[in-house]
Amino acid sequence: MAEFGNPDVIEEEVDVLMIGGGMANCGAAYEIMQWAKGTDLRIKLVDKAAMDRSGAVAQGLSAINTYIGPEQDPADYARMVSNDLMGITRDDLAYDLGRHVDESVHLFEEWGLPIWKTDESGERHDGSKGMASLKDGGKPVRSGKWQIMINGESYKWIVAEAAKKAIGTDRIQERVFIVKLINDKNDPSRVAGAIGFSVREHKIYVYKAKAILLAAGGCVNIFRPRSVGEGTGRAWYPVWNAGSTYTMAAEAGAELTLMENRFVPARFKDGYGPVGAWFLLFKSQATNAVGEVYMVKNKELLDDYPPYGQAAVPASCLRNHLMLKEMQEGRGPIWMDTVTALGKLKETLSPREVKHLEAEAWEDFLDMCVGQCGIWVGENIEPEKKNSELMPTEPYLLGSHSGCCGIWTSGPTDVGAPTEETAEGVPAHLPSGWNWGYRGMTTVKGLFTAGDGVGASGHKFSSGSHAEGRLAAKAMVKYCLDNKDYKPELDTSVEDLVNAIYQPVRTYLEFKDYSTAIDVNPNYITPKMLQFRLQKIMDEYVAGVATYYKTNEHMLKVAEEKLEMLKEDAEKMRAKDLHELLRAWENYHRILTAEAHMKHIQFREESRYPGFYYRMDKNFVDEENWHCFVNSIYDKTTKKWTVFKRAHVDLVDKSKLFKAAAH
Repeated sequence: MAEFGNPDVIEEEVDVLMIGGGMANCGAAYEIMQWAKGTDLRIKLVDKAAMDRSGAVAQGLSAINTYIGPEQDPADYARMVSNDLMGITRDDLAYDLGRHVDESVHLFEEWGLPIWKTDESGERHDGSKGMASLKDGGKPVRSGKWQIMINGESYKWIVAEAAKKAIGTDRIQERVFIVKLINDKNDPSRVAGAIGFSVREHKIYVYKAKAILLAAGGCVNIFRPRSVGEGTGRAWYPVWNAGSTYTMAAEAGAELTLMENRFVPARFKDGYGPVGAWFLLFKSQATNAVGEVYMVKNKELLDDYPPYGQAAVPASCLRNHLMLKEMQEGRGPIWMDTVTALGKLKETLSPREVKHLEAEAWEDFLDMCVGQCGIWVGENIEPEKKNSELMPTEPYLLGSHSGCCGIWTSGPTDVGAPTEETAEGVPAHLPSGWNWGYRGMTTVKGLFTAGDGVGASGHKFSSGSHAEGRLAAKAMVKYCLDNKDYKPELDTSVEDLVNAIYQPVRTYLEFKDYSTAIDVNPNYITPKMLQFRLQKIMDEYVAGVATYYKTNEHMLKVAEEKLEMLKEDAEKMRAKDLHELLRAWENYHRILTAEAHMKHIQFREESRYPGFYYRMDKNFVDEENWHCFVNSIYDKTTKKWTVFKRAHVDLVDKSKLFKAAAH
């Protein structure tokens, strides 16, 4: 009988394996059955958690941040994505997403998601009013050029329900954490399977698969968070996103891109509450301690970063840059002026609308960040009477929000798709250019990704991640049908794989009686302590909050040495139960993701994202030498990184961004 340290091993062979239960794989699960109809494809979705509340949308959202609508087109969207990420993104991926994303939003509304609308007189109504759907010409309440307001506490629940109904619950395995991809024995450039373990039972699962969709989110908690002590566990992005997407892909040999990019959101202090609705819907402004609007006061700083500083909407990192000047020169705290904003709205709105908006000020947090409501209540803050502090958070790595790190993936066949026959430094075995046959496939044959996994294509958010999952699902079915004679063979024995997965358990069982205090033992380190060490290294040497996001080549060299030692010590991690085994493997994933981030910052000799990080020895944006992608591959045998440049090409004219700013 299975017991802790001696799990049952369950082997299964499928055609398509989907890893993760967030928005991307919900999109894939909904879409794939339509294309697999009439085939005998075996399909499985495996989620570390439970799909109803899995991924970044778990708590809910108060807005859908990517909806194109009839007023704009996919080229406008690609321009916005490029501008916000300092000019280096994949136009083919962004444009392709822009022409598909609205269909996902229309599906959400069809499935029951309440979307705010405006009536003929321009008055706003929440989603309970039963007005015309977006598909039938209903006009959404825009909180910005791309965002629409929703009643979204049950957003993920609604989307997951449709996914589960489409794919069937017999094809879904929840509470199983996939931790390693396995390459093919006969072709190392192909993926052949994956292994993981149940976080509830003493079971290990080994899957063979022809195609795998790896969509397990971005990476949180590699930097020491601002909320420590009694606030430990508070983060802006979901704490269960452990870099599994990036690490597992890297270990399988996939090419990563822009891993130097990170997102440092400015959020309500301590609770990490969202600010988008306050800036965009409530028209609130942020000020320094004496009431000066720093975006106006420090506007000349934007001239240091042409052409991006001259855009009508400066990039997110540059807005942080202007805020950080006030903080570093002692003019903090930074305030969100909620009092003035709500006061002005009362002058133009009907009493009913005012009441609705004051309720929405709370619901904005209740929908997606309930901890912020706790802070408002605990500190006696009523937003119409008292302002709240803003603070830039610790850095996060992600590819679907206002960040674009991730995996280099094959784009659409009909949008540009430049090739790079003479690309300097690109390893010869990697595909040339931006398209190699299947939308969403990485440089490893059969390995696909979506959502946070797709690099160089930020600002997908929830709706875009769903749409990208749908695109990948269609491509995976075609891939499987094109390779129907392929029989995956694992390059590692199941016995060796099981031993690797359960090493932290074996370490614990071997040494647990060496000391009387279970957490103090010279033969092992607890996952919690190892994570603290990782966060300290990244915070102090790789541009975390401790240094106001500043680093240099010497600090990065120290980080490199310390990460090497940390990897050695990680081999001595213990797991006293299944929960600690989960934490141990999340740490393995975080460490390799953190190392990729550090290596890319080290390689890119400029500060491409001022306000997100500064290399103080190269504190400028170097358009001449570094207007390019920084990509990398990892060799799991030698444990060495190869970092190199790939050429950047604009497929959409960007001049429109800066003409608008000139008027």
